[in-house]
Amino acid sequence: MASDSPLDLGELTAALDARLADADARLARDYPGANAARQPVHTVYVPADRVHAGLAADWGRRAGEALTEFAPKPEDLLETMGMSEADLSDLLSRVHDKLAREPIEDLRADLEDGYGDHGDEGEDTDVVAVAEAFAADLAKGTATPYFGIRMKGMEAAGRHRGVRSLTLFLQTLLERHGSLPDNLLLTLPKITSVEHVEAMAWVAERLERRFDLPEGRLRFELQIETPQSVLLPDGTAAVPHMIRAGQGRVSALHYGTYDYSAACGITAAHQSLAHPVADHAKAVMQVAAAGTGVWLSDGGSNVLPVGSRQEVHDAWDLHAGLVRRSLERGFYQGWDVHPHQLPMRFLATYAFYREAFEPAAARLKAYFGAVAGGVMDEPATAQALASALVNGLRCGALDETEVAGRTGTDTATLVALATRRIGQENA
Repeated sequence: MASDSPLDLGELTAALDARLADADARLARDYPGANAARQPVHTVYVPADRVHAGLAADWGRRAGEALTEFAPKPEDLLETMGMSEADLSDLLSRVHDKLAREPIEDLRADLEDGYGDHGDEGEDTDVVAVAEAFAADLAKGTATPYFGIRMKGMEAAGRHRGVRSLTLFLQTLLERHGSLPDNLLLTLPKITSVEHVEAMAWVAERLERRFDLPEGRLRFELQIETPQSVLLPDGTAAVPHMIRAGQGRVSALHYGTYDYSAACGITAAHQSLAHPVADHAKAVMQVAAAGTGVWLSDGGSNVLPVGSRQEVHDAWDLHAGLVRRSLERGFYQGWDVHPHQLPMRFLATYAFYREAFEPAAARLKAYFGAVAGGVMDEPATAQALASALVNGLRCGALDETEVAGRTGTDTATLVALATRRIGQENA
């Protein structure tokens, strides 16, 4: 039987807010929304003993020379890219400019698998040289948009050396540059437990105290390359626990193609970032990172574009297809390990964003109410459309004037839409 007393709506909603206060706080803490910073389209891994000041310009020159030597005319790449000669000519012009202007978006000096064991004295020497090279590029204004090191991880065999190298690298960079640049990135590999991430956060906290850095200044990427970093022993997903264990310090998840494939029993001939075991791991990463502001990066191809013209083109075909596949699946970053991979990295990336441009711009123009559109997009879809244009602008695939002309709005508005937290559309 209904009560005769009137419903106090204010009391009801206040009680509802109190009931959900903890859930609201957890959501705000664990899912802050997209990272508003520019995400690099790739990470270039170079063994630490081969890193030197001016490396990016050297790689850009070598990449441009490879493009000129093995594909001197647009028609040489028509089959690889699957587009008209006019569109390909425009892309090639943009890529040549990119290779001359900004050939590497993120440079990682590798002190792990790609580097090996050089002994303590040798690694100390190389770590100092890497920090000095980065400082020299910063001083000249030629540093890559992002850079950093991949240290040895927290497994028993390498943790002492990893922490020693990290400490020496930070100390040298601070001494040579005077501060830690905002674009510094650190990568933690070989993670086999949530405790490894907790330990890395603990080390970061103590290094911040040691070098008088702001709390939370040292963030790091997690390299997902072991089965233990995907699933816990009880069958639950490990990645979400690892992100939370980082206490806000985890900046990205990078898929490690070959270690993970081998650990899952995939023979060398079939190890690929397109293998089903890779897709499973990356799907777990993708769901775990959604809404957290943590970036995702796919792996790379170990088939290098070197040798005869046919060998180079075969490797380019493979690389272009893999880059495209990653982009279509929402992984907007990958790995490159050789200068000759850069042309296809940028060609495939630019093609992806150029193809997305016209339809995305038209739908956003309708979403903003500038024209009557044939698609009624939800805020989340509009956010994804804006993200595609913002990513294309930041890497050089699109120009601000053409984007503004097609969408009827400016870049700042698109960035705000791309990074807005879903659920706050009317805030």
